[in-house]
Amino acid sequence: MKIIKTIATGASLALATAVFGLKPAHAAIPIQHWTQPGGAQVYLVESPAIPMLDVQIDFDAGSRRDPAPQAGLAAATALMAGKGVAARGGQDALDENQLGDAWADLGAAFGARAGADRMSFSLRTLTDPALLPRVVALAARQLGEPSWPDAVWRRERERLSAAIRESRTRPATLAALAFAHAVYGRHPYGYETTPETLARIQVADMKSRYAALIAPCRAKVSLVGAVTRAQADEIAAQLLSRLPQGGACAPLPAVPEVAPLARAVDERIPFKSAQAHVLMGQPGYKRGDPDFFALLVGNHILGGGDLTSRLMEEVREKRGLSYGVYSSFAPGLHAGAFTVELQTRSDQAADTVGVLRQVVRDFVAQGPTEAELQAAKDNLIGGFALRIDANGKLLDNVTNIAWNGLPLDYLDHWTERVSQVTAADIQAAFQRKLQPDRMVTVVVGGAGR
Repeated sequence: MKIIKTIATGASLALATAVFGLKPAHAAIPIQHWTQPGGAQVYLVESPAIPMLDVQIDFDAGSRRDPAPQAGLAAATALMAGKGVAARGGQDALDENQLGDAWADLGAAFGARAGADRMSFSLRTLTDPALLPRVVALAARQLGEPSWPDAVWRRERERLSAAIRESRTRPATLAALAFAHAVYGRHPYGYETTPETLARIQVADMKSRYAALIAPCRAKVSLVGAVTRAQADEIAAQLLSRLPQGGACAPLPAVPEVAPLARAVDERIPFKSAQAHVLMGQPGYKRGDPDFFALLVGNHILGGGDLTSRLMEEVREKRGLSYGVYSSFAPGLHAGAFTVELQTRSDQAADTVGVLRQVVRDFVAQGPTEAELQAAKDNLIGGFALRIDANGKLLDNVTNIAWNGLPLDYLDHWTERVSQVTAADIQAAFQRKLQPDRMVTVVVGGAGR
């Protein structure tokens, strides 16, 4: 098995320089899509250059569906789904250590994680014909037949609770929690996982959630690698084969939207530290918003472009108030936060907040200059090839298309869409999305106003 691991490592390194035969950055990336009889949506990019396969299976089972008293249920369910498989069909049960050893022996990896919107199961493996069927079979067992060991959950709950308590001693955590509460209010995006909410989660809750949300008819399966369409269809079907089959796949209950802020929120949290942590922002936009490209380019100019951004120029270069300052949008199925963040000396936190507010206010009111716009376009378009230069990166893009219902030729036209953005587009989009007089500002460790 050491040979398999060596081959896998070498293949992973080779991926860093392979561009899947797509030599120009604008070359077409053929994404195939079909629906299986059970309802699963399958998306495939054939990439035969390297004998590897990356798969991601997404379900609408993220933390936005957590009950508030059990915040953290999605993350706990994803964690425990990998802690062993049950005995079924004449196959012995595997505990967490045996399961880990089985994956190590195969030189492959399979696991789950939960984000705000979705629960994702990811597989990476070589496509050697002697190996691939065994990998897919084990992944199907783990996905379809988790054992949910109660003793392991009690242990993990204690570990997670201790980690949460420790994190609350750090100013960055306090700032992030206060910011999320203020921006999202009662929306699930703002729920906080605590030792108390974890204590309310039992294995039975995980089983119930899994049975309700993890079904073939709800799956979006994305594959990138050295497989054909026929192979991909068979792999997707086998991965989902041990989940309950058939039955109606009723629409899931709607989750309310993030409410816009009615007023500004200014929260200063005392903390003995040399540095103050500053977060400023408000609800932004959903991923399907038609302003996406204008906001992408605009944010690159405002604070997403590292040393070239306007915030860097005004805060770091001109005034020396912080080593780094960044802005971002986090669009999802609901309006994710627009965030500006930095650290600064505690005694200059108030002055720094004033500069941040003025820079954002000016950008929303006036938009970018033509020089800023051209520099951002050059940087984004020039760096596009780096977004798809490895299986994993390409898979991220394919899952983005699958999850958000984007056109299959989305990547083919990405640079074109960026190039078409005008300064007026950015100004109008930012004015539609941001209200500088209704921002949340959180400072942890500052000296106050």
